Amino acid sequence: MINLSNKVLSINESPIRKLAPLARAAAEAGKRVIPLNIGQPDIYTPKEYYKAIRDVDSEVIAYTDSNGIDELKSAFTRYYAKMDMPFTEDDILITAGGSEALLFSYACICDQGDEILAFEPFYPNYNSLAKLVGAKISAVTCHVEEGFRIPDKAEILKKITPKTKAIMVTNPNNPTGTVLTKEEMDTIVDIALEKDLFIISDEVYREYVYSQTWLPFSGYGQILDRLIVIDSVSKRYSGCGIRIGCIATKNHDIIANSLKLAQARLSVPLVEQIGAAALFNTADDYIRYCHDEYEKRRDILYEGMKAIPGAGFIRPCGAFYLIASLPVENSEDFARWLLTDYDLDGDTVSLCPAKDFYATPGLGLNEVRISYCLKGEDLSRALHVIPCALEKYNK
Repeated sequence: MINLSNKVLSINESPIRKLAPLARAAAEAGKRVIPLNIGQPDIYTPKEYYKAIRDVDSEVIAYTDSNGIDELKSAFTRYYAKMDMPFTEDDILITAGGSEALLFSYACICDQGDEILAFEPFYPNYNSLAKLVGAKISAVTCHVEEGFRIPDKAEILKKITPKTKAIMVTNPNNPTGTVLTKEEMDTIVDIALEKDLFIISDEVYREYVYSQTWLPFSGYGQILDRLIVIDSVSKRYSGCGIRIGCIATKNHDIIANSLKLAQARLSVPLVEQIGAAALFNTADDYIRYCHDEYEKRRDILYEGMKAIPGAGFIRPCGAFYLIASLPVENSEDFARWLLTDYDLDGDTVSLCPAKDFYATPGLGLNEVRISYCLKGEDLSRALHVIPCALEKYNK
């Protein structure tokens, strides 16, 4: 028998997408499935994107430079200047979404068996992409009882080994909704300098912070040689299907070696790059509208979750996710049952089981991640369905 690689077999299905066939089957059976499993906003993508791609006038859609078109790198640079982030066009490499930016970054810094320290629960693709390059996530657990704040320096240092190459952070956080404080960032910077580690900062939700101040790691001048920022237009401009992101770093060894990988995949689609560049011309009131809308939706979700007996969670400060424990033994079994066996007057809910947001075995078994980027009336309906479903399920 011909075997597949252990590397690919070690990678789990995405918990965000693995139940999609059941959701499709439920919809085909006539149920309305409210999708709380995926961070797909329903706010409109700015018209600047569509105008730019309609105006493309070329007889040939050709390869572009592997590191991206100048127009898009310039757009990112102007945006970073507005955010007081010191990145120039030479510091930017355009990628096919933030996921490719992560993959390239991991490949540049990790050899077989190396480790990336991350704070769990974390975005599951961190684990999958690390395994793809032969590395692994070394997890520092954050607890809901402590507001998912990172532990003190001594606790983090226990997880660092000679194989540790980087500290991975998501700020604001997916799935917890936490936003790093200045003190937490100081701790991470101190450890990175003390242990000679990279900091990989996934900042794709930086616009969406509600009750706290967001600070960039690029404000720490002493770490610019070891800071890799992961960025994307997906969430900022409600354009998840555009698949355009970038690596931003002052470490030009990272840029040069990421370019080798970019050359191997040839180039990012030209038309999407043109459209993405135009997104940065969107008026600031679009982001303000999105921010305020997500904050309203956050409040709807938070108040609704408080009415569910036995649920454990915190009030998110950023992004558009909440992770919660439910009064069930296995959240994946419950999520499957919702799609296969339950509806309330024709409505059911697609939830994302949270086990794979952890690297530590046994954690997250009764937890789910909920995305609140859906309009308020859909969230409100889902928050009526879930407690009714729990009551019936637990009988």
